[in-house]
Amino acid sequence: MILDYETLKLVWWVLVGALLIGFAVTDGMDMGVGILLPFVGRNDGERRVVINTVGPHWDGNQVWLITAGGAIFAAWPAVYAAAFSGFYMAMLLVLFALFFRPVGFDYRSKIADRRWRNAWDWGLFTGGLVPALVFGVAFGNLLQGVPFHLDSLLRAHYEGALLTALLPLLNPFALLAGLISVAMLTMHGAIWLQMRTEDPVAGRARRAVRVMGLLVVAGFALAGLWVAFGVDGYRIVSQPALDALPNPLAKQVVRAPGAWLDVYGRLPVAILAPAAGFAGALLAMLLSHAGRPGLAFVASALSMTGIIGTAGLSMFPFIMPSSTHPGSSLTVWDAPSSHLTLTVMFWAVLVFLPLVLAYTVWCYARMWGKVTVDAIEADSSTAY
Repeated sequence: MILDYETLKLVWWVLVGALLIGFAVTDGMDMGVGILLPFVGRNDGERRVVINTVGPHWDGNQVWLITAGGAIFAAWPAVYAAAFSGFYMAMLLVLFALFFRPVGFDYRSKIADRRWRNAWDWGLFTGGLVPALVFGVAFGNLLQGVPFHLDSLLRAHYEGALLTALLPLLNPFALLAGLISVAMLTMHGAIWLQMRTEDPVAGRARRAVRVMGLLVVAGFALAGLWVAFGVDGYRIVSQPALDALPNPLAKQVVRAPGAWLDVYGRLPVAILAPAAGFAGALLAMLLSHAGRPGLAFVASALSMTGIIGTAGLSMFPFIMPSSTHPGSSLTVWDAPSSHLTLTVMFWAVLVFLPLVLAYTVWCYARMWGKVTVDAIEADSSTAY
């Protein structure tokens, strides 16, 4: 079976979105646990319990981020180039924050000194909070448009100073998106802790689920109103055939209030995405309160899928709109690699993704169970 070029362009939009959701659900859980670490663990033993719930899995979960980055590079090279120009300082900030995670997990318990361990606890907190915030800020800026343009050779040029490029990204709407991201991942991590620990850590995690869930619902509602009435969207006026060779400058684009809501008129079923975002968060809070963290975890993953899906569907077919030169905006139809590249990658995904998923499920199944202080003290040689 050989898919036509237009279909492959759409398929890779779905696959990249699935990789981003997979990263949010798996590694986002680790980040949420890191954010909660200094607060749900009141002593060294409790904090070691918290760390050991994600210690065996965090590096495997982070592969989702690496894979998503590689997929964007291979499937949408123009987006990759433009993003590294516009978000360069933000990406460096994420990278430096992520350094705390491998070092913190491996070295935190090597020295039995309270100050040493407390410093690494806050390092793990930083390694969870900063990436969660920056990823949300990035989505907020994508919805508003990024100041770049393409020249006649299709080279991306970011219109801003490199060293001060981070400051314009921290605008009010983008910060709201960042706070939604932090609350969403922290709620997810809290449910994981409730599922894998015992009281008193589990009880504190359950209270965190309620607080963060309310922030997710309120923030998501406010962001939706802001997008509807305060953020100009983008609309394609004319473009080449959808299966044509990529040429972002061959289309005409206009900015218009409310344009990000067009998809819900063209495709009413798209309303299921924001509905899942709200319903999943509310259901996660109810199930967590009822002592059903396993089902709450599924509901939280549904909420994350709905929130990320809402952003993707609202922007479709735009991937990276340009706020200064709308005609330079990159879309699903004019940013991808060649037909051959997308085809080869598609078959590679069909072969290897099921293997990765099967291995991941096996790892979680083999290492399942409650993590307790007694278990860590009894076998401290293998504990974090």
